[in-house]
Amino acid sequence: MAKSLSKEKKSGFLPAVKTLSKSIREYKKPSLLAPFFVALEVVLECFIPFIMTLLLGAMDYITSNPENPNKLSVKIIGWIFKNGEPNLLITILYFGFALLLFALLSLLCGALSGRFCAVASSGFAKNLRKDMFNKVQDFSFKNIDRFSSSSLITRLTTDVMHVEMSYMMIIRTAVRSPFMLIFSLIMSFTINARMALIFLCTTPILAIGLILIMRKAIPFFTRIFKKYDKMNESIEENISGMRVVKSYVREDYEKEKFHKASNDVKNDFVKAEKIIAFNGPLMNFCVYAGLIAIYLVGAFLIIDSNEQLLKMTELQSFMTYSFQMLMSLMMLSMIMVQIIISTASCKRIAEVLNEQPSIVSPKNAITEVKDGSIEFENVSFKYSSSATTYALSNVNLTINSGETIGIIGSTGSSKTTLVQLIPRLYDTTEGCVKVSNVDVKEYDVETLRNAVAMVLQKNQLFSGTLRENMQWGDKNATDEEILHALKLAQIDFTDLDRRVEQGGANFSGGQKQRLCIARALLKKPKILILDDSTSAVDTKTDALIRKSFREYIPETTKIIIAQRVASVEDADKILIMDGGKITAIGNHEQLLKDNEVYQELYYSQNKGGDDNG
Repeated sequence: MAKSLSKEKKSGFLPAVKTLSKSIREYKKPSLLAPFFVALEVVLECFIPFIMTLLLGAMDYITSNPENPNKLSVKIIGWIFKNGEPNLLITILYFGFALLLFALLSLLCGALSGRFCAVASSGFAKNLRKDMFNKVQDFSFKNIDRFSSSSLITRLTTDVMHVEMSYMMIIRTAVRSPFMLIFSLIMSFTINARMALIFLCTTPILAIGLILIMRKAIPFFTRIFKKYDKMNESIEENISGMRVVKSYVREDYEKEKFHKASNDVKNDFVKAEKIIAFNGPLMNFCVYAGLIAIYLVGAFLIIDSNEQLLKMTELQSFMTYSFQMLMSLMMLSMIMVQIIISTASCKRIAEVLNEQPSIVSPKNAITEVKDGSIEFENVSFKYSSSATTYALSNVNLTINSGETIGIIGSTGSSKTTLVQLIPRLYDTTEGCVKVSNVDVKEYDVETLRNAVAMVLQKNQLFSGTLRENMQWGDKNATDEEILHALKLAQIDFTDLDRRVEQGGANFSGGQKQRLCIARALLKKPKILILDDSTSAVDTKTDALIRKSFREYIPETTKIIIAQRVASVEDADKILIMDGGKITAIGNHEQLLKDNEVYQELYYSQNKGGDDNG
């Protein structure tokens, strides 16, 4: 129970805000200047009605009511005219100049606060996206499994947008509103303390109402963003798998699935907005109740005391201050609504920023991989600590540097899981994996992964040119080296400026696989892993690629996962895997003689000749 409470406290709103605040960095100065100029703007605005009150008092004194003067107005008139006769026109000019000066200064401060606010909020959002993206790059597969790709996209876009809006309002509007409220209240007390007390009665009602609205609405917004993730996941799957959707004529099903996800988001938003909608009536009640009270009390004081306790000119200025205070309360309520919406976003962003990579380089890490020898010692692995079944069980295997290893097994036999332990895409649950007689956990992660090149069945090309994609293998590769690697991968492309669309959509499956093989060859790795990465090419091309490996990288350890026996029959060792275990090891002749599984695969694939012919 205590552990649960501790976890909840750690993932709360305030710890999340503390985490996000680290991303302000170089935008601290504009983040401080924005509220500073907002505060100046408010002070100047609040003095304008007060100067109007003094002007009206001075005019009243000069023209018609010297018996009941505004004392401060009289003092200012005395300062302006010394011992001379007061002049109405000069008085108006003096006060008019003061009003104009305060208005211009207020305008300047407002413009500066707006500029600094825009710089600070957009810069903060930029840093948040950058920090999240950089954090994701350090994640292991285990970390990534915790967050779906659609969820990470939502957090990097929609959630950051909500936080940016909140931050913009906090450093400007959230400063302006309290300052306006406080200074207007001070000026109101300066004019008439009795009237100012009316505002103190409406504020607690509004505060209590807003707290209740927040407590009810926040859980809905937390749930909404999880449903946003599901909706984005539906979009991502549909777009990436559009060819499959159309080939199976499943457009109607996908439309229905998206409609359901979109409808779930809409329904929760409606429920949340219904709760937040109470903010408007509550605000109106406080505003108009305050105004009614001010009119009633003000009228009573003016009439009953014959303007001794409150003058008509003071009531006019008082009404200006009352509007400023009530508008401040209204803006505060809008800020609270935005904060309610962004609370869930803050927590979701903080989850990514606080996530610790499960795979990191140790202190005094080894920064050189001497050769491509590999050893698995009593290795067992499961994807989650809570999982009851092991994906790999008690694997023992020794691979000499430069050997070619073939791996064959049924779907789900954990062939890919086995090779992913070599570059530490996952860490073993039990036992250890050694590369060059060193536990992979003792290597610098970047060094280890630079020594291992993996080519997957479903390969990824990136938007840009062919040259830019090839230079993922070696950023300093020359055009000659790239063309040579392409030739070794049996792909005849000479135009390195050829455009590659997103995901390599303008290339066939076989072309993408061979381009990725060429990219891996440019890396000149100590270990090359081909995870069923020639499945989309014919057997002749497959054989030519393997011949290139033997001639171009003879000292590189080559691990080939395949469904076709032809792809591995010339390997030094062939592993047969089943149920996360290695059930047999041998070369082609040995397994063909002694292993029933291998015999069945070989004869079924060669019974009628080449299955790809």
